[in-house]
Amino acid sequence: MKKQACLLLLMLLFLSLGLPDPVYGQLGNARISLLGADDQPLSQLVDGNTVRLRIELPSSATVETQVDFLVSGIALPVAGCAIKSGRSTCESEPLVSLGWYWDADGGAQPERLISTLVNGTQAEGSLIVKVIPRPVVMVHGFNADFHTWDAYLGPQGYLTELGLRGFAVGDGQVSGVMKTGSLGDPFTRTNSIAQNAEILSEYIDHVQEATGAEQVDLLVHSMGGMISRYYLDRLMTEDDVAQLIILGTPMAGSSCAALPAALGMMLPATLEIQPGYMVGVFNQQIVRRRGVPFHALAGTKLLDAVQSPCTPVPSDVVVTIDSVRAIPMPVEEIALLHTELNTSRDVFDTFVLPLLKTPAGTFDSPADPPVGSNAPASNQFSRVFTGHINPGETRELVIPIDANVTVANFALFDTSRSLAIIVTGASGNQIALDPLKNGLVRIDDPSTMVYLGYGFNQPKPGQWIVTLQTTASTPPEGADFALAAQFNGGAQLQASQDKTIPSQGESVNVRAALSAAGVPVPLQTARAILRRPDGSAETLEMKIEGGEALLTVRPFLSGIYGLEIDVTAQSADGFVIDRAAFLTFEVQPSVLQTRLVLVVVIFGLALAVALLFLLVAFLRRKKA
Repeated sequence: MKKQACLLLLMLLFLSLGLPDPVYGQLGNARISLLGADDQPLSQLVDGNTVRLRIELPSSATVETQVDFLVSGIALPVAGCAIKSGRSTCESEPLVSLGWYWDADGGAQPERLISTLVNGTQAEGSLIVKVIPRPVVMVHGFNADFHTWDAYLGPQGYLTELGLRGFAVGDGQVSGVMKTGSLGDPFTRTNSIAQNAEILSEYIDHVQEATGAEQVDLLVHSMGGMISRYYLDRLMTEDDVAQLIILGTPMAGSSCAALPAALGMMLPATLEIQPGYMVGVFNQQIVRRRGVPFHALAGTKLLDAVQSPCTPVPSDVVVTIDSVRAIPMPVEEIALLHTELNTSRDVFDTFVLPLLKTPAGTFDSPADPPVGSNAPASNQFSRVFTGHINPGETRELVIPIDANVTVANFALFDTSRSLAIIVTGASGNQIALDPLKNGLVRIDDPSTMVYLGYGFNQPKPGQWIVTLQTTASTPPEGADFALAAQFNGGAQLQASQDKTIPSQGESVNVRAALSAAGVPVPLQTARAILRRPDGSAETLEMKIEGGEALLTVRPFLSGIYGLEIDVTAQSADGFVIDRAAFLTFEVQPSVLQTRLVLVVVIFGLALAVALLFLLVAFLRRKKA
């Protein structure tokens, strides 16, 4: 009996050695394919493209078999699928190849080896795939063009050194040119943020067509970040952007924009950059990020208030760190000026490059933040003094400084960037401006909205005189200028409006009140300069009632409006107080106008069809 049992056991063991594997058949020489969007096999892909993986075993599986796909250098399986019993193949769900060009140490991986685990066992057979890095699309800011990115472009550019392909909107590599302003023609209207975002959207489409990339990295400077946010929220329909890398974008606006706006220059861009628009209008509507991670860098070169002509500190001259931080996102700091953020090698090496090298499996997909934004504390300004000065002329501007002002800064916007200044203090003495003591700075880059700035600690109250002079560099046609003072301490003007996004014909009620040391100060004069979407401007007298200045505006044109509120008063100690506040609102087309436009469009199409029908009938009759 024992002998028979042993013989039976040996027979079963012998038979089992000759049977096919009870799970999946043979592992040898498994065939792996990488499939593109059209289901065709690929030998290369662009980092970030969506692909699927397929395996084919030499023989059919006898039971359902689990397959995991491995990519060399990536720790976890990137995808998987199950081969059904009686089948020899399966395909994974679509997967995004983000980060496949980079390993965890930042090294380039132009080739990846794809292999498989079949029921946990390494299968023979593999596939080598060539990986091309994602293109980088760069977006310039206000009063600029693609030359903003010269340090990144060209044979010696930062991107070229790493084998990355860069595209800057407007560079001609593909079609698309934004209009964000030009000092060569400052009174020509710019595009709105929305219009520039449309151009950016088309530009990205053309880059994708030229490169085969499904996703790009967006690298933006200044106003380019606002344009890109609008694109992501309103225009992007596919997962076209891997990440948004932001250099010095004023997410809560920049008060410096009030200077060119007061001259009616580069509208509507100079209104859209202002804090009133960004906080009250833009950030209330543009919040969707479509899963795109944001990474921001803020310049903090200016730390002493006397150095910063038109913004609080810390700032990069025109953008404060608080403005960059106004929406939720990680923000890093660097001690550079606004105009250095897009050129600095240090910025590229320490901030931009590590983000471009983000390896697979480490990309975030953050949820959209709540509507709105953090509003940085508003700074106080004098009215904006504007005018035109011809060669050989001088112009005196009287700016009162009230008591308890601890710092007074002066900012000059000069279209020619040629004017000289003489400052006479309240004592009647001329003051020699010192770069250290007064933070004297001249900035030749027009994108900063400031040409010259300087400041004073503990300025003597009274009338200060700024004399503008032309120089040998002033062009024959002269120069347009805008000058304003920024105050820390002293009287505080609070201005508000009851609507920031009204409809056509809907009343907007504005009120303004002045106080000093928390005590209301009676107003002597109050006016408002209203700038309409068509570029026209009107000065409106405000009604002073109960310690407040009141104004009701009924806008009938759709678009962006600017409102500069200027008030004067006299303090208890007899000093003149001069303050200004800057408001913006965006008027939406009325339902009636929208319907009227629709009716006109439909009528126009119907008329065109009718005319075409008549033309065809006429040609047929003539031919007959």
